[in-house]
Amino acid sequence: MSTTQTDETLSVITPANIDWQTDDTGNKVPVSGEFGDVYFSHADGLAETRHVFLAHNQLPERLSKLAPQQSFTIAELGFGTGLNLLATWLLWRHLRDTHPQLATARLHFITTEKYPIPITDLTKILALWGQRAPELTELITPFLDAYPPLVAGCHRLNFFTDNLTVDMWFGDAATSLTKLSSDKSIEPTPFVDAWFLDGFAPSCNSTLWAENIFAQVQRLSRPSTTAATYSCAGVVKRALRASGFEISKVKGFGRKREMLTAIMTNAACSESNAIKSDIACDAIEVDISDNVILSESHSVVIGAGVSGLFVAWSLANRGIQVTLVDKSAPLAGASGNPRALLAPKMTPIHHVDEHLHTIGYLYSSRVYRQFNDMAQSESISSVIESTGALDLLMKANIGTEQIADYPDDMATTLSPEAARNFSGLKEQNLATNLYLPHAGLVNPQTLKQIILLHPLIRFQQLTVDSVNETETQVSIQGHNKDNAALTIDADNVVICAAFESHDIDKRIFDCRKIRGQLSWFTPTREQLTHLPKIPLKYSGYCTLFTAQTNDDSFDNEAAHQPQFLLGASFIRNDIDTHIRHEEHQISRDKLVTAIPEMSTIIPTDTRLWQGRAGVRTQTPDYHPIVGRLSDSKRMWVMSAMGAKGYALAPICADALVDMMTGTFAPLSEAMLARLLPTRVRLQTPLV
Repeated sequence: MSTTQTDETLSVITPANIDWQTDDTGNKVPVSGEFGDVYFSHADGLAETRHVFLAHNQLPERLSKLAPQQSFTIAELGFGTGLNLLATWLLWRHLRDTHPQLATARLHFITTEKYPIPITDLTKILALWGQRAPELTELITPFLDAYPPLVAGCHRLNFFTDNLTVDMWFGDAATSLTKLSSDKSIEPTPFVDAWFLDGFAPSCNSTLWAENIFAQVQRLSRPSTTAATYSCAGVVKRALRASGFEISKVKGFGRKREMLTAIMTNAACSESNAIKSDIACDAIEVDISDNVILSESHSVVIGAGVSGLFVAWSLANRGIQVTLVDKSAPLAGASGNPRALLAPKMTPIHHVDEHLHTIGYLYSSRVYRQFNDMAQSESISSVIESTGALDLLMKANIGTEQIADYPDDMATTLSPEAARNFSGLKEQNLATNLYLPHAGLVNPQTLKQIILLHPLIRFQQLTVDSVNETETQVSIQGHNKDNAALTIDADNVVICAAFESHDIDKRIFDCRKIRGQLSWFTPTREQLTHLPKIPLKYSGYCTLFTAQTNDDSFDNEAAHQPQFLLGASFIRNDIDTHIRHEEHQISRDKLVTAIPEMSTIIPTDTRLWQGRAGVRTQTPDYHPIVGRLSDSKRMWVMSAMGAKGYALAPICADALVDMMTGTFAPLSEAMLARLLPTRVRLQTPLV
């Protein structure tokens, strides 16, 4: 097998094969079909988790001593059934209820799994835990709701109300750990505070206890990092000791006589790191004060499009005060269209773990569903309407054979008959298609409302004239809507001003400007019966949607009326945003060329159509710009989302704020390098 074939094989996830067996007490328990080992103790798996991983990493004491805005990172080898996560989450909730200073502290749980359990099996397993330990029930439902499709790469799950972030890395553990970026030449540097070494026994699965694993454990740790494992196997002792950990044998759980607990010392590998036998857990002292607070108290975000909104949201969720500024209003630019279609540009599955569009789509869809819950509690419209979408594969880099490699709950090919039923198309050849069950329509105005409700985000209308950085702060000078001069000082500034970002700071690449106009009209009752039932992607996209009272583009008479949206135009090097009737016609022509049966349905007279034009910003390599500006400590940029802002901005904003606060990003080190403002592809001006 070639290297390429090997890499492709590693990128395709094999779901766990669950073998249900009866234990000594007559209870059905899950056993790994791959390794022949139990997922948790037959006696009491939850008690074992608390004994081995929580108590012997001293988590109750260490987490309770976190300061406001401080982050604590746990890394786990072997996610399994998620019991360790649930137990840790429950502890975190209890500590936040009893320690007010933890209100803005954050728990980051990173876990790896090569053979993730399918959602049907996991639901059954966790239902059993809900019966055995009812205190877990209130956590199981939101976790299962967020559980990702079984595709390779990092899946970030944010549980905002608990300040808990879970990064699930599906794939080979050594490969996943290698992708975590921890450049010690950059401050602040991410590191792991505590390790849960919970792979199947070394005799069953030696790969999770191999030298390449412990090399990564060492790379991602620092003095005072702890580790705990149920195993006392010689290979584990030797590997921990060789990785710079001082190890101790302590009493194991239940019938296990011993287990291991460890702490990384400054001496990386010395003879003095011998095993200490029969030492109590509290003999390992962890210096909590060494965990410095990495967050700053106030940040300014320049630009209130979708990028700026999500950067503000990510900062605020780390307990950081945010002033969001824009020369006019939130979503006044290209992000303020009536609806945005959230649907990915798919890639062959062996590329998926490094494909930003797919990673971004999966994360965004989870975030928008959480926002729907927030919107409901505020009695406002939904942020996303789950519609599904059908891609006619007229402009795609993936075929039906490659689509078959994906889990059906993420992407699948429908039969022509099913595709016609879903779409409402009658004459179109639908032999090749891509159905995206979790695609949907984002309502930008509702999204804006939710984000601006955050108590740590304040909007200020401001036209920025200059930005000046000193050693201790950044000063933004500008004028407000009354032309009065205004200065704002901040610890950090993030520029999210799309194509105007270069005008604010010349270090930001001067991107390609692309005018895009969306068009929409109010269909007649007869037209409604023939228009597509779900969003369609071709060389453009079209969709029905219902206008809401909070849609800025509609008057009250149009509210709650169906609209048909299509577009968008694509005009390079044009920053004019006036509506052009010829571009209505361009969008109509594009649709009827792709779907000829629409030619008798879509009006030929477009003079009564409405529209909205914005300017997209694009780099030569089509990747966004995310990161710190060169020769700067406090100035950052997030820009150039192209036409994919609603899919890419949430994950890019989280990654940027992770960089700013010294925590691990949900993107690989290689992907982060492809987004940097200083990357080689951005050193040559566009022609």
